[in-house]
Amino acid sequence: MYYLAMFVYFIVIMYPLYLMVVTSLKPNAEIFKNPLGPPRSFYLGNFITLISRANFNLYFLNSLVVVFVSLFCIIIFSSLAAFILAKHGFKGSTFLYSFFVAGLIIPIRLGTISILKMMIGFGLHDTLGSVILVSIATGIPFGIFILTDFIRMIPDDLMHAARIDGYSEPKIFSRIIIPLLLPAIASVAVVNFIPIWNDFWFPLILLKSQSVRTVPLATALLFGQFSTNYGHVFAMLTMASVPVVITYLIFSRWFLKGLTEGGLKG
Repeated sequence: MYYLAMFVYFIVIMYPLYLMVVTSLKPNAEIFKNPLGPPRSFYLGNFITLISRANFNLYFLNSLVVVFVSLFCIIIFSSLAAFILAKHGFKGSTFLYSFFVAGLIIPIRLGTISILKMMIGFGLHDTLGSVILVSIATGIPFGIFILTDFIRMIPDDLMHAARIDGYSEPKIFSRIIIPLLLPAIASVAVVNFIPIWNDFWFPLILLKSQSVRTVPLATALLFGQFSTNYGHVFAMLTMASVPVVITYLIFSRWFLKGLTEGGLKG
């Protein structure tokens, strides 16, 4: 019964992916004649059109810039804050930790209008920097939550021994804490990668120019007012999903290890 349930779950999860890929390999006319079946031939025209004419390379690069700059800042700021909160307790540190973690339950979209006004005031409207700042603000609460609990598990004796050997606090952080944090950092990176890559709301609100569009925003613009080439849409979705799948396959082991040894035990 367990294996049957797992098989059904696998089919439910994989069938939309299968449908997306096979649809991207069909001409637009074949999609309506044979919507669910495999393609009669592997038609690559949808991908070629997107790469050569639809500025996909630019949109893809914009999304990569947003994701990697955001993840870098999230990991750096979260790990530094977690190190201070976990190992250098001070008056108000518990409140500060709770303040950060509260960001996990407050949807950032509630502040959309305020964020838009703030970005216009800072001169960041219609720039990738505006989306990056929002992504960083969204990802830091989860990063602090996971990394703080993970650092609390590191024995204080290890840090005391390092201090006796002459290690400064920055050196302890970079030479001892960070290597031990790698599984938790992988968890933070994977969990934040997917929503940042797939974010449509804030790019729609904050970005106007074609030169700064991200992949999700560009995909939505493929839907025309009177007609839509669904082959192009599904080809865009297929190419957009590749980085997500690759990232999860590479970091899945560390992702699970980081969650089980960090936040779930904290």
